[in-house]
Amino acid sequence: MALEPLAGLRVVDLFAGSGALGIEALSRGAVHVDFAERRGPTLAVLEGNLERLGVRDRARIWPIDLGRGLRPLRAAIAAAHLVLLDPPYHHGLAVAALEELGGMELQPGVRVVAEHHAKESMPERAGRLVRARSREYGETVVTTYADQES
Repeated sequence: MALEPLAGLRVVDLFAGSGALGIEALSRGAVHVDFAERRGPTLAVLEGNLERLGVRDRARIWPIDLGRGLRPLRAAIAAAHLVLLDPPYHHGLAVAALEELGGMELQPGVRVVAEHHAKESMPERAGRLVRARSREYGETVVTTYADQES
């Protein structure tokens, strides 16, 4: 999932894993990234990566199970200019998270970039989020949604 320059933007990295996408956003100029990942060994890897790269002060880690919904991240999502969505494949989490995002308060012009399996059908729209483009990379698809109101 390639990211363009993100100078001054706030980002939310859902299903962050090791933090690669959010850390990439920080390296491209994002001022802050909220990382959401379940508790466990992956969370320790994420914390270590942020520390090792010297970007911990520009990040917040949310140790939550996103399979239960995005509600705890409501304020962070409302402040974000970009939401990165890379859940585990084959569980319906990409569609569920996108639909929940579509019903939340969002920044004007927000973009959502969702990585998902090619066999997982993503909706054309979710609330005011409208599919802008999809790119296939083997079995992986990266679908970008744009705010139709901006």
